[in-house]
Amino acid sequence: MAPDLSSNPAVPPYLVGPSYGDVIVEALTRYPTRDAFVLGKRRVTYGEAADLVGRTQQVLLDHGIRSGRGVGVLSPNATEVFVAQAATFLTGARYTGLHPMGSVDDHVFLCEDAEIEVLIAHPAFAETAARVAERAGSVKHVLSIGPSEVGPDLLTLCASAGPRRLVAPAVDEETTAWLQYTGGTTGLPKGAMLSHRALVQEVLTLTASWGLPEKPVYLASSPITHAAVLPVVPVLARGGTVVLQQGFDPDAWLSAVENERVNYAFVVPTMLYAMLDKADPAARDTSGLETLCYGAAPMSPSRLLEAQEAFGPVMMQVYGQTECVGMSTSLRKDEHDPVGRPDLLTSCGRAAAGVRIEILDDDGAPVPDGEVGEISVRSRVVMTGYWKREQESADALRGGWLHTGDMGVRDGDGFFHIVDRKKDMIVTGGFNVYPREVEDVLTGHDSVREAAVIGLPDDRWGEAVTAFVVPSAGHRIDVAELTALVKSRKGAHQAPKRVEVVPELPTTGVGKIDKKALRAAHWTGQDRHVH
Repeated sequence: MAPDLSSNPAVPPYLVGPSYGDVIVEALTRYPTRDAFVLGKRRVTYGEAADLVGRTQQVLLDHGIRSGRGVGVLSPNATEVFVAQAATFLTGARYTGLHPMGSVDDHVFLCEDAEIEVLIAHPAFAETAARVAERAGSVKHVLSIGPSEVGPDLLTLCASAGPRRLVAPAVDEETTAWLQYTGGTTGLPKGAMLSHRALVQEVLTLTASWGLPEKPVYLASSPITHAAVLPVVPVLARGGTVVLQQGFDPDAWLSAVENERVNYAFVVPTMLYAMLDKADPAARDTSGLETLCYGAAPMSPSRLLEAQEAFGPVMMQVYGQTECVGMSTSLRKDEHDPVGRPDLLTSCGRAAAGVRIEILDDDGAPVPDGEVGEISVRSRVVMTGYWKREQESADALRGGWLHTGDMGVRDGDGFFHIVDRKKDMIVTGGFNVYPREVEDVLTGHDSVREAAVIGLPDDRWGEAVTAFVVPSAGHRIDVAELTALVKSRKGAHQAPKRVEVVPELPTTGVGKIDKKALRAAHWTGQDRHVH
């Protein structure tokens, strides 16, 4: 753990950087009359947001929240979600987001594991919050964002709390501000301890490397309790506006881009696919878009080209994970060049500003360019470790690197290509197969809209390469043709032994294809050894 610079006599005070709270205070107080948040017809100025943060901070203090205490939020997107986060940080406490799509069991686990004492819930989740509070012994108070049958109304409490000047607390930069849980696709979710140091660096890295416009208008339709919040403070620091939606609908998303003159957005590939397949981007005025970031899951090159045709040269890929606040690499708009550099359409880009990346072998040594190894990160954005999980922290941070679990290759120009998750690698007949490479071939065929490749137990091969494919509209899947295509491009050992045509693929709460769900029916009662 880094030393407390604020109390270390060997470090001059002028070298002590700001806390995340300092950054938030500066962002909220510079442009008091501008619109900070928009949700439907409601518009909230910076001044109003700052006032509500101060009042919410007082409410949290009145409910026993101090440094080191836990606050959780369960809500669709709303101004108050960010306000609750900011107030938690300014109190020196620890914030955790509960995903709106999670189950009661999921929420109970997170509340107890994160030691959440105050749970702030939207009225739409009143019944869920009540059930969680009954079962999670750590939860002492439930506050409702507006009138509901469960808990006092946070907004009424704020109205009586009186104004409070925003002042960031003096905290050690290694204090955990955000305890953000991983997706739990390989077991119980783990809480990544994200410090003030990491969150300040995230603001700097995103601003430098994620194509943020000079005066951004950011559209957030996925939950800002989670990763969609990452651009919010950078946007506010530039005096921009955050346009919120309480869920994703392709037509509503396009309408917001048109009506609010949105110039910046983040989507996962499944959202882009829905817009391309179920809406008509050409029928909307999306000319205001300057940067359309996509990430969190692989995107096929053929579908990426469709998106570029629909929205123009605005696509920017970003790659990262919870353990490094989503910051690792970016593939810039001008690097999406299907004519000059078509090979880059399968790249996740180069290292983002403030991030160092190496491709390491199993012994922790760098591999030559062009060879597969594990993508590993060093940066001030890296987590302190996993909450209450010392051994897993040591494993993830061994050798002084964050080991992402993603296998990749770096080319001679410094561009990284992800070949797959280490745990998803298939060992078939003694050969290593990375599903991502097979999926890229399959989705390059006109008949395939989406594909997921996994290994299924097989007496002969150990694991048999198995593909689940979703057909494109108006197309019929020819299994023999797809199998032959993979065989010709990648070799016989990578060709699927089985191709299953499905209407859709299961996804996690954050829009990633859920391979754990695909495997579940086939690996029950058997051990799958992760290499």
